[in-house]
Amino acid sequence: MPIYIIEHLEDKVWPWCLIEYKHISQMVGKSHVWFTHTRSAALKKYGSVFSESVAEQFAKGKLKNACVLDPVAPKTLTPGDAQQFNYFIFGGILGDDPPQQRTSPELTSKMHGIAVRNIGKKQMSTDTAVYVVQQIVSGKKLSELQFQDGVEIIIGKNESTLLPYRYVVKDGKVMVSRELLIYLKKKSGL
Repeated sequence: MPIYIIEHLEDKVWPWCLIEYKHISQMVGKSHVWFTHTRSAALKKYGSVFSESVAEQFAKGKLKNACVLDPVAPKTLTPGDAQQFNYFIFGGILGDDPPQQRTSPELTSKMHGIAVRNIGKKQMSTDTAVYVVQQIVSGKKLSELQFQDGVEIIIGKNESTLLPYRYVVKDGKVMVSRELLIYLKKKSGL
């Protein structure tokens, strides 16, 4: 099984990041998750933590057969293609709406010669992106996955929030971390 590397690109580990990172660890297993570019002790419960950036590790030859997932990459990850990679690298970025396409300048451009693939052009949450890659590694084509763009989360009787990202739909339900739903409701004071 490959290693899923989350290059943390925010100035701190925000609660939202922590929820997504925990969800990633639950999906693929703690031993298959690395968090780079951070010293956060809180993340050690969910995977290996490295203060060194993934670009520094790549430059030192530590990451053989690695692939960066970047929405603007011209080539889409396929099941056959995925088998050649030992590491999949994701930008740990809290998304903006509209998307700012930060993965390329903050991650991809710093690793010359690395393989780069997309899993669609739409912005996904980091945990969704990891799930999608995990499914492709296990043999599913991207076209076999069902998606929903934008999810409205009901917070209370007269309140909701819109998550403007692409999410996987599995068994008729949008895959959003239960912990994220609880966090959103607490944040609104309900």
